[in-house]
Amino acid sequence: MDRAAGITEEQERIVEEFALFEDPREKLEYLIELGKELPALEERHRTEANKVRGCQSQVWLVADYDARSRLLHLRADSDAIIVRGLIALLLRLYSGRPPAEILATPPEVFERIGLGRLLTPGRQNGLYSMIGRIRELAAVYARLDEGRIAAS
Repeated sequence: MDRAAGITEEQERIVEEFALFEDPREKLEYLIELGKELPALEERHRTEANKVRGCQSQVWLVADYDARSRLLHLRADSDAIIVRGLIALLLRLYSGRPPAEILATPPEVFERIGLGRLLTPGRQNGLYSMIGRIRELAAVYARLDEGRIAAS
């Protein structure tokens, strides 16, 4: 499937995908399938420095910023399959996007597709911890971009 041009459009695609499932169990099964398809993060990136704090399971997040294209590329992994599915959705939304777009577009899609009601409180906290970490990284690179633009 092609990726949407922007985060808002990608959120709409995700809403449409999850609308196909009436039963909450089907949504969880789909999330598990997404997690199984997520590429594993290289072992060398599974470090304390890359761990996302506040997650019930272990989550590692790595960001690479391309200064030329001004895009933030993300890779992540977890030791829990449902969390891997959440990561797959987060990467669809945010990886390969400009930091400013990440900061300007809150991830309201998770409530719209009903995941808030399906996840345990611990998993919900983990999801928002991952979102928070992505937004922190985006803020750092957005400031770098602003500095480059001002210096031009």
